[in-house]
Amino acid sequence: MKNTLLASLYLMLASSIWGGMYVVVKVVVSVIPPLELVWLRYIVAILTLILIGLITRQKWRIEKRYFFLIIAIGVIGNTISIVTQETGTMLSTAQMGAIITSSTPAFMVIFARLILKERLTIKKGISVCLATAGVILIVGIGDMNTSSTLGGVSLVIAALTWALMSVLVKRIPSDYSQIVVTTYSILVALIILTPFVLPRLHQINPSQLTHSTIWGGLLYLGVISTAGGFLLWNRGLQMLNASSGGIYFFFQPMVGALLGWLILGETINITFWIGSVFILLGVLIVIKDRPVVKNIL
Repeated sequence: MKNTLLASLYLMLASSIWGGMYVVVKVVVSVIPPLELVWLRYIVAILTLILIGLITRQKWRIEKRYFFLIIAIGVIGNTISIVTQETGTMLSTAQMGAIITSSTPAFMVIFARLILKERLTIKKGISVCLATAGVILIVGIGDMNTSSTLGGVSLVIAALTWALMSVLVKRIPSDYSQIVVTTYSILVALIILTPFVLPRLHQINPSQLTHSTIWGGLLYLGVISTAGGFLLWNRGLQMLNASSGGIYFFFQPMVGALLGWLILGETINITFWIGSVFILLGVLIVIKDRPVVKNIL
């Protein structure tokens, strides 16, 4: 019971942090393009994680058999998912970014079944259908221009790849420190992104980076959202089964939509709300399935 409550706290905090991330990305991406923004936030994040790892005296050794798995996590989750997420948020709205990627738990149910052989219940199947319908409503219906539609498609890719990454994390033994695993997966993403980013860095105006809003946003994205959020999310997933752990993602759209309305003045139409309700209903149905708790003590 203690492990369940602690895992719930980790996952709720991570999801809430990422809900706020969409508003920050929407502001910062107006100055720093998505690809460069991902690269910069990872530079900040990896320095933070290495510092934490040194202070806590982590063991950085990883068995060779898990190398490919960590590389896959870095490519799928830390590279493809995050780049498409920030691109989609730039092309659409912070609210749309938070809502569409909240379909991640439903996708996690599918991947957990295919990869981890977790049981697929009728409730979980219904949740997938509802979440999918919600995504289609938000992306494909309503008064949206081409940019918003492309943004929506990009966000769906982000949700799918993040779900796959979250399930792959479960394949790594829980006795490995999440600080070490997260650091290595982010390092993989940095290695992939660097050749694409370095030739484009000159396009960023250095004077704009001195604004407190921009560097404050970078610190939030690098330290709190990336280093802190990834650690909390991965740790929480190690304590619950993948399909049950993903349900806590629904805190993300709630926080993202609220902050998008309060801070950015974004408006919400009826189609957006209908799609959101479908997604949240799908997530809430999964909540009623009892999670299988993994004792890591």
